[in-house]
Amino acid sequence: MKRICTALTEAGYHVTLIGFEKRASIPLQPSVYEEKRLRLLFRKGKLFYLEYNLRLFFLLLLGRRYEIYGPVDLDTILPQFIVAKLKRAVLVYDAHEYFTELPEIADRPLIKYIWEAIARLTLPYIRYNYTVGNAIALELTKRYGQPYEVIRNVPAYYEAPMQHESKERKVFLYQGALNKGRGIEEMMLAVQDMDVELHIAGEGDLSEELRAFAQALPHTDKIKFLGYVEPARLIEITTKAYAGLNLVSNEGKSYYLSLSNKFFDYIMAGIPQVTMNYPEYEVLNMEYDVALTISHLSVEPLKDAMLQLLGDNAVYSRLKSNTRNAAKMLNWQIEKEKLLNIYAGISKS
Repeated sequence: MKRICTALTEAGYHVTLIGFEKRASIPLQPSVYEEKRLRLLFRKGKLFYLEYNLRLFFLLLLGRRYEIYGPVDLDTILPQFIVAKLKRAVLVYDAHEYFTELPEIADRPLIKYIWEAIARLTLPYIRYNYTVGNAIALELTKRYGQPYEVIRNVPAYYEAPMQHESKERKVFLYQGALNKGRGIEEMMLAVQDMDVELHIAGEGDLSEELRAFAQALPHTDKIKFLGYVEPARLIEITTKAYAGLNLVSNEGKSYYLSLSNKFFDYIMAGIPQVTMNYPEYEVLNMEYDVALTISHLSVEPLKDAMLQLLGDNAVYSRLKSNTRNAAKMLNWQIEKEKLLNIYAGISKS
């Protein structure tokens, strides 16, 4: 969101980013756009979503009129959809994922029904839409009858520093949310009989459970939880890692069709990675050859891929070298032009 808001602001738009405050939220940092955080009584569950959407609705209804409202995923769409209709403003929908097919939704029939009802009430009537990858774009277009542009969630280009061989344990890095279906338990089990460390950067719904899981393992010293890491510091950590891990279970279409930002973060940092052979990753890896892929999420194929990176220097060097060419094509400086074209089209209409 920071990249999107900054790009729009630098292009001359007046941007306000609205979110909510978490317990672990750091203070807002100075930025070129306006930011607001709602302080909520409820932190999770149905009451959280109800309070957040009601507070957001009245904030937008009673506050200033915006010419464009930009909901990010279905969990913020309803209040913005209603307010935009009342104030005769334009809606631009940013689908970070195939929301109704997330595992935590797809496995709960009543919850899925509610979110699908919200989607049917709103998405067929939004003209301007974009999402993170071609596979989700095709699914959403087919389902709701509106076109979706693709704006990949890629980092800004930078030259990754050359890393010299270290005598310390090699580090495999996972960065991202500690949520269901991200393969973090499998990562922790895979490193138990390997002479490596697993560093985990991020927090999420399973933060406490995963730390408890790690403590119960025989070689818990090989696992380090870094907590939430500031973006600049995360870049430094990523460039120093030996390889990245980007795993998701095939639970629901959203994960199967996903295209995670960490896939591109590892490329930009100049490190090979182990990822899934799901459609988006397979297409990109066939073109750029930056990763070893596994067909399903379990310990043995993951460990085999990690051992190949450790034991086959030719493979590791090839993948690492290929990240440099890939980074020159898969970066925000290129991708943001597509974003600006969407908003330029709105201005002309």
